[in-house]
Amino acid sequence: MSLIDSARSLLLLIDFQARLMPAIHEAEAALRNAGRLLEAAGMLDVPSLLTEQNPKGLGPTVGQLPVGDAPVVAKQSFGACGKEGFADRIPANAQVIVAGWEAHVCVLQTVLGLLETGHQVHVVRDAIGSRQPESKETAIRRMERHGAEIVTTEMVLFEWLRTAAHPRFREVAALIR
Repeated sequence: MSLIDSARSLLLLIDFQARLMPAIHEAEAALRNAGRLLEAAGMLDVPSLLTEQNPKGLGPTVGQLPVGDAPVVAKQSFGACGKEGFADRIPANAQVIVAGWEAHVCVLQTVLGLLETGHQVHVVRDAIGSRQPESKETAIRRMERHGAEIVTTEMVLFEWLRTAAHPRFREVAALIR
């Protein structure tokens, strides 16, 4: 496994929806880190993709995320790979950077689906959440056992930058201060 490469990355934000938020343990922290990832992705030309689970029932993506014009895929299947056409949105050689709710359901099933189809997946530990901390930790261990790399927001940002000489270094570094 190599460093995360901004030129090969796709940021995938799973089900950061308003009606889920009150139930998620430490939701604010995960949401803050997802926002950092999304802002940095915009600065570094990393494409982003969002999903919404049953948006009619769970509502839209929370307004705190700077979504911009990133595409949003509505789904009924817990794993996004179960949504027809979803896999076509993921480039074959992409390093998929994953954040989202709920770690042990939609995030887990999406990650396992991506791994099954041969994608390199990085799960951002501090940008995922579940209702119960045990569910999140169990999901992280399972995803890692199946081949996902477990990373943090700062790891992703600094691997995307690679060097303090990067022209956007100061802007991206300011996101984590």
